[in-house]
Amino acid sequence: MHDEFDARLPRLLDPGTVGGPLTDDVVAEVERALGVRLPAELLALLRHQNGGYVRSEFSACPTSRPTSWADDHIALNEIAGIGTSHVLALDQSRDLNKEWVQPPELVLLSGDGHWWIALDYRTCGPTGEPPVIFYENAAEGSPDDLPVAASFREFV
Repeated sequence: MHDEFDARLPRLLDPGTVGGPLTDDVVAEVERALGVRLPAELLALLRHQNGGYVRSEFSACPTSRPTSWADDHIALNEIAGIGTSHVLALDQSRDLNKEWVQPPELVLLSGDGHWWIALDYRTCGPTGEPPVIFYENAAEGSPDDLPVAASFREFV
């Protein structure tokens, strides 16, 4: 079945920012290290292109309410690959969560420490289908979570 996800997949990332090839062994190693099963749709994207910068036509993600970023969207600068060197790598999530004092169940897709777009395994558990959230390390008080999509497929 060919749908919008399949059509968008080869166009989402800038081909100038490709990480190394993704193998089943590398995926298994990263899933073990993160303690989660990554969504099949994310792995499909990473097998097509292992992370990179998002093309400009896809670089804004609509939101249901204002954030510190904008009134109606958040920036989507990159999508993390596995073991990539050009951009954020999914395998850095545990260390970055510790560094920024964030929930360990977040797998970081994009962001800079002050905010993240992440897969959130807190409610679905390590083998469930995680929603995508905007997680902001608020300057005033507690962090802010904003649901963005019910799944990675919906997010794309």
